Amino acid sequence: MDSTLGITRFVSGRRSKWVVLVVWLLLTITVAGPLAGRLTGAEDNDYTQWLPGNAEATKVLELQKKFQPGDNVPVVVVYERASGITAADRAKAAADVQAFAKDEGVLNRIVGPMPSADGKALQTVVPIQMGSDGTTKIVKRVDGVRDTAGPGANGLAVHITGQGGYLADTTDAFSGLNSTQLLFTVLAVVIILLFAYRSPVLWILPFLCAMLALTSSQAFIYLLAEHAGLTVNAQDTGFLLVLVFGAGTDYALLLLSRYREELARHEDRHEAMAIALRRAAPAIIASAATVSVGLLCLQFAQMNNTKGLGPVLAIGIAVGLVVTLTLMPALLVIFGRWIFWPVKPRVDASEATSARLWARIGTRIAARPRMVWIGTALILGVLALGNLQLHNTGLESQDAFTNDQPSVTGQEALARHYQAGQQGLPVVVIGNAAAAQELRQTLSSSDGIASVSTPVTKDGLVYMEGTLKAQPDSDAALTTVSRLRTALHAVDGADARVGGQTALTKDTNSAYDHDTKLLIPLVLAAVLLILVVLLRALVAPLVLIATVVLSYAAAIGVSAVLFHNVFGFAGTDTSFPMLVFVFLVSLGVDYNIFLMTRVREEAREHGTRQATLTGLTATGGVITSAGLVLAATFAVLTTVPVVSFVEMGTAVALGILLDTFVVRSVLVTSLTMDMGRRIWLPSALAKREDAPVRDAEASLEPAPRT
Repeated sequence: MDSTLGITRFVSGRRSKWVVLVVWLLLTITVAGPLAGRLTGAEDNDYTQWLPGNAEATKVLELQKKFQPGDNVPVVVVYERASGITAADRAKAAADVQAFAKDEGVLNRIVGPMPSADGKALQTVVPIQMGSDGTTKIVKRVDGVRDTAGPGANGLAVHITGQGGYLADTTDAFSGLNSTQLLFTVLAVVIILLFAYRSPVLWILPFLCAMLALTSSQAFIYLLAEHAGLTVNAQDTGFLLVLVFGAGTDYALLLLSRYREELARHEDRHEAMAIALRRAAPAIIASAATVSVGLLCLQFAQMNNTKGLGPVLAIGIAVGLVVTLTLMPALLVIFGRWIFWPVKPRVDASEATSARLWARIGTRIAARPRMVWIGTALILGVLALGNLQLHNTGLESQDAFTNDQPSVTGQEALARHYQAGQQGLPVVVIGNAAAAQELRQTLSSSDGIASVSTPVTKDGLVYMEGTLKAQPDSDAALTTVSRLRTALHAVDGADARVGGQTALTKDTNSAYDHDTKLLIPLVLAAVLLILVVLLRALVAPLVLIATVVLSYAAAIGVSAVLFHNVFGFAGTDTSFPMLVFVFLVSLGVDYNIFLMTRVREEAREHGTRQATLTGLTATGGVITSAGLVLAATFAVLTTVPVVSFVEMGTAVALGILLDTFVVRSVLVTSLTMDMGRRIWLPSALAKREDAPVRDAEASLEPAPRT
């Protein structure tokens, strides 16, 4: 075996493979397993941790703690009778107030019951303290309020809504996601590997490696959360599972494909693995680096939940990379050719039928590459026009779910009987106590404010609430907050700040808008730099970046049309374009890396055009399989009855499929064939003359031993 194989010889060595296996087993059993189980306890699910850190509304939340216990959200209980509220109904609502005060986590600041103007409803606002547990206990505490209020009797309807109700329904919607994700991913891996390799046992190794990578990354994240100040929440751990399984399986498939090639050239499986790992590792490492760097760019976000997501997912990718390059090779050589049973690769065997399919596709592209890439680019451009139907203005609470939820039903009941602002979500104003009278007068005289509470002073500050005339999450309410801030900030010496749920929505939208404008060019620049280093060229990276951006635009366009015309969604979450971009550019460029690193490898001997054909033939099957696995993994997000996650899963899955079947296999291939050696400018490889392209199927004949 070539002494230059280095570490690849160790992980696939005759004796050292057992050392690799034992080390991983010991780490998993004694360290990773126990620590991973503690990650949930280290999560910080305080919903204030998701907000833009320096926003005015976030600062108001901190100041509010001087006047009321912090980290509380209102649960609104609505009693409704179509024929009119009775004396018995009022007595029940009053008795419920006393009972609510005894529930765990309910604060002694219950407001109500407040009758509606039409006499057909009563409203009670029950503040629930979330504390450092955040959303973890919200379902239990809201259910406690629900149980106390009961279902009503003799025609009285009782609804639970408000901010607490929405948070509980959202949290409940995510219950079981991890187990569903795991089951769905396993099924996807099994089915795709069965189709690609016709082996009922091969899927076990990628699955085991992905599980170990997930466990190890969870353990590492736990240590950083406990001892290095890393903030992690339930959303982060959910995305971690998606990405580790999806990307980890992709890397395993790439290694499997290259190993299978080498098994057809070498009798000794250890030698075959060492060579396969040496040749596949640069592409796998570059892919992991691209995704990790793209995710770490999220550190520059204003939104706290976006900022924390980056390092958590980057850790998952890094651990998945290490597992793929160490444990996966060791397991494959331990099991030997048997793991491919019943179609075990034989020395001097011809390539699989899937390779012949991609060879034929490549040959047809090679006949007219310019026409192919121009036509493909035009089609993607037309699909991108769907962006005109993208309504990226955020989702109102009643539009946030894909199915009926108790909180939405309750909100509709509130809307039938109360002014839009009288629904437990007032505007909050805090300023210097000396300016209390002027602040109250300015607030009460502002357009869009129905009424103002009695000011409360403490520690030199004044606190007051304003009831909105408009629905708290409507455009009119957001405009009112902007107008209020202009007016109240102008009060001399008041140092006034405007907060509340509507203000939080406004500041969150502004933060996401800032993050989108900052992170998209930052991620593009980072990915471009990695491609330049990897391919040692400038033209090829620019071409690849352009194709991925076009693919992203097409995926968003198709998604927008589906959301608007098929699913009937009211719009998208304000974070949608930015998060989809980070995932699609980071993950989508993977497939271009897999293809172009192979093309560059072959181009040194056969010229760029022939190398492109060979690269497509060699990587077509594995990239297709990897794309299907990753798309299927993200598609499981569509099972969550929350609109933003359905939209995220749909767009990312569509984008990955476009990258897999159109961008990489057709657009990049035809562009590279048309540009030829110029694709490698300004590197020395651009000076190598291109040979005429020959039939790709000729390269599938049995390869000579080396």
